[in-house]
Amino acid sequence: MTYCVALRLDRGLIFMSDTRTNAGIDNISRFRKMFTWEVPGERVITILTAGNLATTQAVISLLEERMKAPEERNPSIMAADTMFQVARLVGDTLKEVIRTQGNDGPDAEAKFGATLIVGGQIAGMEPRLFMVYPEGNFIEASDETPFFQIGETKYGRPILLRAFRPDMTFEEAVKLLYVSFDSTLKANLSVGMPLDLQTLEEGSFQVGQSRRINEDDPYFLTVSSRWGDALKLAFDSLPDYEF
Repeated sequence: MTYCVALRLDRGLIFMSDTRTNAGIDNISRFRKMFTWEVPGERVITILTAGNLATTQAVISLLEERMKAPEERNPSIMAADTMFQVARLVGDTLKEVIRTQGNDGPDAEAKFGATLIVGGQIAGMEPRLFMVYPEGNFIEASDETPFFQIGETKYGRPILLRAFRPDMTFEEAVKLLYVSFDSTLKANLSVGMPLDLQTLEEGSFQVGQSRRINEDDPYFLTVSSRWGDALKLAFDSLPDYEF
């Protein structure tokens, strides 16, 4: 399992993903689930991946292969005119990989499923954020749905629903994501550190902040500890139930 989140803010886009993959409790590995391509001043595109590892790696490899010689292959996401076209190309590639790998019927295809988050900005247009399903179709983030989660989403979702604001600064958004991931890490062992974090500021057309958050990260430890204490204080402050 995994946990990835992307938020659409007034300032731009922010992404965070874990790095744990597992095929049972005794077979745990680390793999990057955040991938970015940029042409400074022209476009920047980030993809988060969740699902079957062989499928997601094949999708990323195929997208990168088609960037090397776009005139000889299918259209490249680095040549697409809009982020909508990027999302469509990613969806088509995902569907192609699943169809190729899962060639023993619908049940086999389900085993190779994956879900992706695609976000970025191309010059002349605003930042856009999409979630791509295994079938190749996708939806776009909006004012009503300003963030996407993939993977093990339920534990980290409540804080996002309660505290997210589109006018948050990147610093506030990082704090919110830390709490969301801390809740998920404590509730599900299939999600694990280190975490990857990245910001894309609107109009910059390049990666902003990009860093890996390890288990001993001082700020993450501080947020985790203080959030736990704050929850206990909030619980204690509630009126007791009376029979």
